[in-house]
Amino acid sequence: MGIVYSTGKNNIVGAGLASSEASLPSPVDTPPPAKQQLIVAIDRSHRAGKQVTLVKGFVGAGADLEALGKLLKSKCGVGGSVKDGEILLQGDFRDKVVALLTAAGYRAKRGN
Repeated sequence: MGIVYSTGKNNIVGAGLASSEASLPSPVDTPPPAKQQLIVAIDRSHRAGKQVTLVKGFVGAGADLEALGKLLKSKCGVGGSVKDGEILLQGDFRDKVVALLTAAGYRAKRGN
């Protein structure tokens, strides 16, 4: 159950509050970079022929993935995003991303 709200002012019924807090997932621990196996590939499908570099295989907290994505975007000087557990960078930066990840201590290999 979730939190139940009323239409009246300040009438929040907290009956479901304790059970919803108990059902929240525990924070995910991110393994150290040396334990991560990342694959850096290129993708053109469903992107109108544009190339994007994908970094797949990251295991850990979403905040850590966002931070890694931000680092890669700034080092490559391109735009991109983090979606569905993958980092997307606009353009073909496979070699540069693999070099950056290995310098940061990740085990990374170049895919297709």
